[in-house]
Amino acid sequence: MADAGRCYTLGQLAQALGAVLEGDAQRVITGVASLDRAGPDQISFVTNRRYLPLAKSSRAGALLVPADVQDLSGPLLRTPSPQTALISLLKLFHPAPPLSPGVHPSALVAPESQVHPDASVGAFAVIQPRAVVGARARIFPLVYVGEGAEIGEDSTLYPHVVVRDGVRIGRRVIVHAGAVLGADGFGFVFDGSVHQKIPQVGGLIIEDDVEIGANTTIDRATLGDTVVHRGTKIDNLVQIAHNVEIGEHSILAAQVGIAGSSRVGRGVVLGGQVGVADHVTIGDGAVLGAQTGVSQDVAAGEKLFGTWGRPMREARRIWLAEAELPELVRRLRAIERRLERLEARLGKAGGAGDDGGA
Repeated sequence: MADAGRCYTLGQLAQALGAVLEGDAQRVITGVASLDRAGPDQISFVTNRRYLPLAKSSRAGALLVPADVQDLSGPLLRTPSPQTALISLLKLFHPAPPLSPGVHPSALVAPESQVHPDASVGAFAVIQPRAVVGARARIFPLVYVGEGAEIGEDSTLYPHVVVRDGVRIGRRVIVHAGAVLGADGFGFVFDGSVHQKIPQVGGLIIEDDVEIGANTTIDRATLGDTVVHRGTKIDNLVQIAHNVEIGEHSILAAQVGIAGSSRVGRGVVLGGQVGVADHVTIGDGAVLGAQTGVSQDVAAGEKLFGTWGRPMREARRIWLAEAELPELVRRLRAIERRLERLEARLGKAGGAGDDGGA
């Protein structure tokens, strides 16, 4: 819901979004809603042309649309990039809550730690010795920040986030509830009788502008560092193992699992439930569709789908063909029966001819 009392005229919205207005600049808008739910005092949006039929029947008081869209009536805000403009529009009506600097009385903050005066530390949070919390960082209630960990300025850690010892988090990072950063990597050696644990003494680095989803886990390295480079966005319930490196501006959807010492390039997209085996390299710009499994290197720009991953077009042809298998089997069996009958007739005809020749 929009903040109570927060409203704008269409003229103000056009100016804020850099959009071209067609309609009454004094019309007041009180919020943003979807095409099917918007009312006369709300603005809606068309970010894809397939929604144009729905836009024509919408009750919205105004529409945010592509600059060249046609056949829409009513107040319009035209912009070259409606999706980008929508982000600004939502921020206008739903601004982030103001930061309240300071440490809650119930928080446990070690004297040897460094918490910037402009940071916010919530109730029952724990900040261990030698940890550093930067300016304007938001540490929500019940967050744990381990010894020697670093939280960069303007970063946000939601409730129940665990940041283990020595983990380094950059600026403007968002970590959603329940994520665990810097747990031990999964490393064991069987000595003939028991699994001996390999000490996980490396680190974890999360660079600037990364977002990490709820209940995601990213392990520290055995030696060296696990690294998530800047701008990468990670969905909920993702597992990233020890010594993995994720390139800049990559996207990892929910339930992705990446095994140890793999390398994911820049601008890679991994769909939901993608599985990557250990010591695999995925090249820059590669796209792996949902539930794709890879056990060998993937070339830059390649698109794969299926387990194990095939070129996406080939995998889709196979997928479509699978739906036709029952009919193909029925037709094949009918052909086999016809062939058997034909062979039987030919056999009889050949046998009669042989008898007559004798």
